[in-house]
Amino acid sequence: MTSTLARIKKHGKNFEIIVDLDDALKFRKGQSTFIEAQGDKIFTDSKKGNVAPTNDLKIAFGITDPTEIAKIIVKDGEVQTTQSHRDAEQEKKFKQIVDFLVHNAVDPQSGRPHTPDRLKSALEQTHVNIKNTPIETQINEIFSELSKIIPIKMQTKKIKVTIPAMHTGKAYGVLSQYRQNEKWNDNGSLEVVVVVPSGIVIDFYDKLNDTTHGSAMTEEIKE
Repeated sequence: MTSTLARIKKHGKNFEIIVDLDDALKFRKGQSTFIEAQGDKIFTDSKKGNVAPTNDLKIAFGITDPTEIAKIIVKDGEVQTTQSHRDAEQEKKFKQIVDFLVHNAVDPQSGRPHTPDRLKSALEQTHVNIKNTPIETQINEIFSELSKIIPIKMQTKKIKVTIPAMHTGKAYGVLSQYRQNEKWNDNGSLEVVVVVPSGIVIDFYDKLNDTTHGSAMTEEIKE
């Protein structure tokens, strides 16, 4: 069990709690509904042991229950993480990227996947900033840098997507990072040709269906 500090600033005042790091991170990710401040105390300065006055809590949060306030602080505030935890998360994401490339990219010269060791070495040489965010949001940048080090080709699927006018606003964000070309029709609908890495096609369809309530029409383009 590793204790850490979570804090937030409201109405010009600082509020801090001491929480279990694993519990706090699970709560922030929506993986748990449990979180509590150690000792059921809300501090203005935990190092000095200064407990927040009840009136200040009422003004800032509208409530005084420490358990409910702890949920607000962890969800909306800052949770301090240890260096070892950040290193572990970075290593985990690095391995996920390597695994993704093993299954979704090939050496165009041989048509075969690169080995994990070769991909890992090439990634280290790029010094690309691998973020603790979903792979699909950063794979294009990673692939661009990686292609400067080794010959590599992404296995992709080309898809024609037609979005009804009422859903173009929300759906555009899903399509934009994969967009190859687009056409706006007279009725306000949008036709976009996207090129999506094969390994995340299912996730792409899921997000597209969520934003369009299943009304998007798709057609895979064979090349």
